[in-house]
Amino acid sequence: MVHIVLFHSVLGLRPIEGEIAAVFEADGHSVTLPDLYGGQASDDYDAGFALHREIGEEAIAARAEAAMKDVPEDAVLAGVSFGTMLASRYCARRSRTKGVLFFAGVAPWEAAPRPGLPVSAHVAEPDPFDDEDYFADWEEKAGEAELELYRYPEVGHYFLDPALEDYDEAAARLCLDRSRAFLKAV
Repeated sequence: MVHIVLFHSVLGLRPIEGEIAAVFEADGHSVTLPDLYGGQASDDYDAGFALHREIGEEAIAARAEAAMKDVPEDAVLAGVSFGTMLASRYCARRSRTKGVLFFAGVAPWEAAPRPGLPVSAHVAEPDPFDDEDYFADWEEKAGEAELELYRYPEVGHYFLDPALEDYDEAAARLCLDRSRAFLKAV
């Protein structure tokens, strides 16, 4: 079993992240859910981006750093949309990371992932926040990582969240099944 750090989306830490964590915990994993917004959250992307700006990068980075202080060096780093940026950042700084799991987007690599690093990404196709060239470039820059990029046709950006219009039950179920298999293999 592994320890997972799951960074929330730009919407803040919401019930869905707890539900995803519960799925992984039921399989015997442990999960850290950093609250980067200090209890604030939204169901609206524009309001989420406004919250992000209001809280500021410095405070968000400090909260992420504090959350990572007691996390095992070999933790699986996971993120939802904006949270993929933090997972990518810590992946570059933690050489013993067991794997990387991205939901609802992918983040630029802060540094090329180490050869053989397991990476699993689950993204809408098309994704409203990034064009297809972005994903091709991201895959190319993954180098020799063991990359799985799963695309989910005609779903919303954060298709895992039943509280959003983006939600797609079948895609969410498939995504979580694939993620559970990924975690079992790392």
